[in-house]
Amino acid sequence: MKNKREIITGTAAFGLTSIAALALYSKNKPLSTVQYVELDKYLGKWYEIAAFPQRFERGCSHTTAEYTLNNDGSIAVTNTCVKDGKIKVAKGKATVTDTHTNAKLAVQFRWPFTGKYWIIGLAHDYSYALVGHPNRKYLWILGRKPDMDTQTYNYLVTLAVNKGFDARELVKTEQG
Repeated sequence: MKNKREIITGTAAFGLTSIAALALYSKNKPLSTVQYVELDKYLGKWYEIAAFPQRFERGCSHTTAEYTLNNDGSIAVTNTCVKDGKIKVAKGKATVTDTHTNAKLAVQFRWPFTGKYWIIGLAHDYSYALVGHPNRKYLWILGRKPDMDTQTYNYLVTLAVNKGFDARELVKTEQG
C-alpha cells in the first residue's frame, strides 16, 4: 500500500507532465486568432499590461500603442514609452493581411522589415486584447486602462498558455 506522500508526489508529477505535454502540443498547433475584429472598435489607445521582453522595448515603462486609420485604409501605429526619463516614440504602419477576420496584421516600423501582429484574444467590449506572433516569441497583453484586474490578467495568461505561449516569459509593464 502506497503512503499518502507517494500518492501526492506521483499525482503532482503526473499533473506537471500533463501540463508540459499540453503546452508542447499547443505550441506545435497553428496559432488561432479571434473570429473577427471590428477595426473601428480596435483603433485608439492601448496600454501594455505585460509582454515578452523584446530588444526594442528594453528599459521602457509607461508603454502604449495608439492605432489610427490612414486615408489608404492602413493603420498608423504610434508606440510610446518612457526610457531613461525621456519619452520615446516609434511610428509605423499596419496592414490587414486577413480581411476575412481582420485579426492578422503586418506591422512595419522600418522598411523592408515587417512583423506579424495577430489578435488572439479580445474582449467583447474591446477593453483588452491578447496579441501574439505565430512563432510564439512575441506576446502582448493590452488594455484600455493602465491597469488590469487580476482575474482578467490571469484569464489572458491562461489563454496564452493554451495557445502554446510560455507564460513564464511574461513581464508586467510598469505603468505608474
